[in-house]
Amino acid sequence: MLHSCRSSVTSTLRKQLRASSWSKKTLKQQADSEIIWEYASEKTKRVERVYVWGYASTGALGVKKHVDPEKKGSPRRMQLIPYRLKDFEAKNDKVEKIACGIGFSLFACKTAKNITEIYGCGINTDSQLGYHPSSNCKDSLDYVLEPRKVNIPSSLLSEDSKIVSMDCGRAHSVIATDSSVLSLGNNSYGQLGRQPVEGEIYKSSLKVHKIELDETVKQVVCGMDQTLLLTTSGKVYACGLGADGQTGLGHYNVTGTPMLVKGDIENEHIVQISCIADTCLAVSDKGDVFGWGNCEYNQFYSIQKDILQLNVPRRLPLDMGKVIETATGGSTCAALNDKGEIFVWGFGILGLGPKLDNCCQPTKIPEVLFGKNDFNPDCEVVSLKSGLNHFAVLNNNGDLYTWGRNKFAVLGLGHKLDQFFPFKVLLPAEAVDVCCGIDHMIVRSKSYA
Repeated sequence: MLHSCRSSVTSTLRKQLRASSWSKKTLKQQADSEIIWEYASEKTKRVERVYVWGYASTGALGVKKHVDPEKKGSPRRMQLIPYRLKDFEAKNDKVEKIACGIGFSLFACKTAKNITEIYGCGINTDSQLGYHPSSNCKDSLDYVLEPRKVNIPSSLLSEDSKIVSMDCGRAHSVIATDSSVLSLGNNSYGQLGRQPVEGEIYKSSLKVHKIELDETVKQVVCGMDQTLLLTTSGKVYACGLGADGQTGLGHYNVTGTPMLVKGDIENEHIVQISCIADTCLAVSDKGDVFGWGNCEYNQFYSIQKDILQLNVPRRLPLDMGKVIETATGGSTCAALNDKGEIFVWGFGILGLGPKLDNCCQPTKIPEVLFGKNDFNPDCEVVSLKSGLNHFAVLNNNGDLYTWGRNKFAVLGLGHKLDQFFPFKVLLPAEAVDVCCGIDHMIVRSKSYA
């Protein structure tokens, strides 16, 4: 018996697109060419897919024709709606992890032969994607327009390595495997976990650094120019730029070697950390939240008023229940508790409407905005992520919601207008993982069966 898979409805999409100043012709081309109706039997195997959208000109979306169109057509500066990236499907590669930097992306894959490989695309001016020689010269490509394998020596990344976590900053990448932590790219502030070298040239670099740490790392988080490492034992290590206290090491200096972060988390078992810029949050196994770094937008108002920077972790006395995940933007914070509730605070578009852009204490976003209602009472949020000025959540139905500033169409809603409430992204698949960059997003998903 055939049945229709869920699909974006073109008419609904076009109504959203009219709100944008983008040309109607361009929008119609995107809608008509990318929304596909599919039919499958009930026994059809679900296919894993990757979708991308946002700013396309850097190559971060991995869609070469958007930047360098063949023959006819002009470059596509922005991708307004989710675009299916088929490079990995074509090779039967399974994408297991995704990461977004500023204008570049990483994909951790298991190939059809069960070999672990890392692919990257986008800006590569500091070799944050590794060395990719140009066909015209020995210099590495400054822009990688489609996913290419990141060349990591087999002594550092074996074929059977398991990628545990990875993240990207302004111009550096950090990858945690089941046996080591690797870093590449810019190291001006020691963010790669090694001492900065004055005058070091990062362009066309072959260097991949192995961070020496006695413990196994379970989560890697990159701010703009710093790196946080969370170990399986619940400890946090930090290195890189500390100008706003974002390393949490009790000073505002540069740190080239990962050092243990203490303060109020010293005797806690930390289970999750978040930072995309210079504000950091950590969650303990008890559900308590700790913060450090930049706090000039009242992110840490609960412990002290008018504080601008905090260089050591402090417990935040926040009334949100047991928190299981946090996310920080440039001036906003959010938390997810064990009941599937989302709380937001800080300054910016919080998801509470156009009139509320400054909130010192965590405020709950109504659950109905994430799909919970009388017909779907068991719906709840299960994952929370953030970009610099926007948020994204997944619910247990595989639906994706975004809100915030929509520069470069980073929200994937079909237009470029800011979104003041959570809004469902028309994704023709079930989302299982999402990653937010500064100006683009990536989603791992499964097709509907």
